[in-house]
Amino acid sequence: MTAAYLNPRNGQTFPLDQPRWCGPDLAPLLLTPLPGLTRDRIDRSTRGLWRYRAAFPMQTDAPITMGEGCTPLIPRMVAGVKVLLKCEWFMPTGSFKDRGASVMLSLLRAQGIRDVLEDSSGNGGAAVSAYAAAGGMRATIMAPDSTSPAKTVQMRAHGASVELIPGSRQATSDAAVARSSEIFYASHNWHPFFLHGTKTLAYELWEDLGFQVPDNIITPCGAGSNVLGCEIGFSELMRAGETDRMPRIFAVQPANCGPIAASFLAGTDAPVHTTIAPTIAEGTAIAQPIRLPEVLGTLRGTGGGAVMVSEQEIAAAMMDLARIGIYVEPTSAQVAAALAKLVESGTITAGQTTVLVLTGSGLKATPRIAELLGITL
Repeated sequence: MTAAYLNPRNGQTFPLDQPRWCGPDLAPLLLTPLPGLTRDRIDRSTRGLWRYRAAFPMQTDAPITMGEGCTPLIPRMVAGVKVLLKCEWFMPTGSFKDRGASVMLSLLRAQGIRDVLEDSSGNGGAAVSAYAAAGGMRATIMAPDSTSPAKTVQMRAHGASVELIPGSRQATSDAAVARSSEIFYASHNWHPFFLHGTKTLAYELWEDLGFQVPDNIITPCGAGSNVLGCEIGFSELMRAGETDRMPRIFAVQPANCGPIAASFLAGTDAPVHTTIAPTIAEGTAIAQPIRLPEVLGTLRGTGGGAVMVSEQEIAAAMMDLARIGIYVEPTSAQVAAALAKLVESGTITAGQTTVLVLTGSGLKATPRIAELLGITL
């Protein structure tokens, strides 16, 4: 089955041998469905996500890899129930974004791209900067001027050109789209190759669980790359005959910036009016997610849902996790706050296999966590 770029809203396809990040009129693209991977095609000689290379839309003999993937899956009691924590901060740059960056930049380099542009509130830019450096590529990163210094310093250390953009996260995205005519836009939010890196989370959970599918996955959600990545990965496993069901996928967003959750709760696929305000969960502060209908379709199609959590709930969940040894940034801690609500409502029960996706290290947000603790740095 030959892969192609796909506009999921009108069915238009484009050949994969021509690099592109969007369709006509800025249409967000996915890829045509792939056949998936059977367990006998896992490359067990490789530790990391490239063990699933047979499931990727293109092949390359020289992937840009630093051992990303194969992150720990550990049992803990959270909100009174036993859950499994998928510790995605065990990655070279400290966040789940390394999955997408490794696959996206490897395949773009195979297409002849050497100079890339990314916009990011932090983790995506850090990942693209690192993997561009590892692959001999040049990276320009645009970030909101409010981004945590721990993240922009990391980008600069990898040799990326960093431009801080005044205003909101959306202002940074708009500035990057405007610049895309000058530098190839390798956006973790826009490029479909990135989703085929994040889909390895699904393959990994399946393998972690003895080739079984969990009942529930709760993940932080900004643009929805983990939501869509899990949908792509588990759908491929169904096509490959390795499972006959999907997990329920739950997206969690801050109440201060929750457009996907707002539309889900309103029962519509269209954007709805919602308050946009600063949030300590900066990694999910995406006011205008480009794949809103697709993310909502996944949440509804899997029988999952969306949860909004307050700033106070996020901060409390982060500290509760830290008190059991799990030091994650506020963006990640949202999943614990959401779990408490889902357990309270009876949506998730103690007898189910529930995975909380912890996307980024607490070291990424040292200044914000210090503020919560009342510490002056």
